[in-house]
Amino acid sequence: MVNTLLISCAIQKPQIAFKAHDLSPKLQAGHYVQKVDNFMVVLDASGSMGERYRGQTKLNLAKDVVSRMNQTIPDVQLTGALRTFGQSAWPFSKKTTLIYGLTEYTKEGLEEALKTVKRPAGRSPSALAIDAASEDLKPTQGDIAVIIVSDGKEMNNAPVVAAENMKSAFGDRLCTYAVLVGNDPAGKSLMERVARAGRCGFSVSADRIASGEDMANFVEKVFLEKAKAMDSDGDGVLDDLDKCPNTLKGVKVDGFGCPIDTDGDGVYDYLDQCPNTPRGVRVDRKGCPPDSDGDGVYDYIDQCPGTPKGAKVNDKGCWVLEQIQFDTGKWTIKAQAYPALDDVVAVLKRNPTLRAEIQGHTDNIGSEAYNSKLSENRARAVMEYLVKKGVQAERLSAAGYGSSRPIASNDTSEGRARNRRVELTPVP
Repeated sequence: MVNTLLISCAIQKPQIAFKAHDLSPKLQAGHYVQKVDNFMVVLDASGSMGERYRGQTKLNLAKDVVSRMNQTIPDVQLTGALRTFGQSAWPFSKKTTLIYGLTEYTKEGLEEALKTVKRPAGRSPSALAIDAASEDLKPTQGDIAVIIVSDGKEMNNAPVVAAENMKSAFGDRLCTYAVLVGNDPAGKSLMERVARAGRCGFSVSADRIASGEDMANFVEKVFLEKAKAMDSDGDGVLDDLDKCPNTLKGVKVDGFGCPIDTDGDGVYDYLDQCPNTPRGVRVDRKGCPPDSDGDGVYDYIDQCPGTPKGAKVNDKGCWVLEQIQFDTGKWTIKAQAYPALDDVVAVLKRNPTLRAEIQGHTDNIGSEAYNSKLSENRARAVMEYLVKKGVQAERLSAAGYGSSRPIASNDTSEGRARNRRVELTPVP
C-alpha cells in the first residue's frame, strides 16, 4: 500500500519537548507487522510556509514534524523519498524537487536531506509535486504511504485532482496522509479533501502529533498494522488464549485449547486407552486403572484381589469355576468339569506357595441348613479331586456358603444353575 502524508496544523498547542517512542519491541513481540514497503514525503517549502506560527516559521515546524516521524519509524526495511515544492527564487515560478531517494531508507539519509531545505519561497505547486511523486513511485513494488506536509494555503482544487489520479494509478497499494501545519481554515479543508482522495488515509494537524506518544500513534497507523490473531497449532483456539500450545493436529480441544479429558482422570482422550474411568479412580499414564493381580479386572472393581496368575475370573475378579455346576441337590462332579479343574491344578502347581479356600454355593431351593450342608459337600468334592491330582491337602480348605452369595438371579432356571457353583479364593 502507498501512503501519502499531508501535514497541517489546526489546533494550537505549545511546542513540547520530544522523545521518540521505540516501536521496534511491538514488532519483535509480534503485536504489529509492517504495513508499507515504500513512503514518499511531499514537503511544502513555498512562500506561505515562511509565515510565523507558534514563534517559528511554518517550514521549520513542518521539517520538525518530518524529523520526529523519522525518529519514530521502527527498524524495518523501507524505500523512502522526500520531495519539496516551492523553494523557487522567482516568486511566480512553479518548482518541485526530489531531494532524497527514491532509495533504501535510513534515518540518517532522510535527516540530512531535511537539512538542505532552508528557505521557503515561491508559489505552491502542490499538484505538480503530487504528479511528480507518482512518477517517482512507478518503479516501486509493494504498498506505499504518501505523506503530504503543508499549510494548504494559496492552492486551488488541483492537488485534490492530483491525489485522485495518484490513487487511480496505484489502487489499493497506496494511501495518502495529510499533515496540516498552521491553522488556516481553508488550508485545513483542502488537506482533508486531499487525504480523502486516497480513500484509506487521513488528515491530521501537526499540533496533534507533537508529543512522542502522539507521533508514535501516527507512525503506527501509517507504517504498521496489528498482527492478525494466530492459531499456531491449528486447534481453533487463538494463541493468546491457548493454554495448551502445540496440540497435535486433529485432536479435539476445549475452549482453552487443551485436549478433551472426558472422564476427568488427568489423561487426555486421544491418549486414554481406558475411557470412561469413574471419577476419583487412580490411573496410569495410559489412563487405565491399576490391575494389581493381573487378572484383567481393575482394582477398583476387583472383589477378589490377589488372584494367582493364570486363574480364570469373573467380571468381579473372583476365581470362579463356572463350568463346574451341579444338578439340584447334588454334589457329584460332572465329567465336563474335569478340564476346568485340571486348569486349577495347573495354577496351584505353578504357584507352590499358594493356599486356597474352596467355596461351595447353592441356589435358593431348600432350607438354609440344607443348602449350607449341600454347598460344603460340593466344596469337599472339588477339594478331593484336586488332592487326587497331586495338590497337597494342607494347601486347601473347604467351606459352604449355601445360597447367601448368589451371582445371578434365582428367579430363573439359568440363574439358579449359575449359582450352583464352586469358587476358589487365595488365602494367606
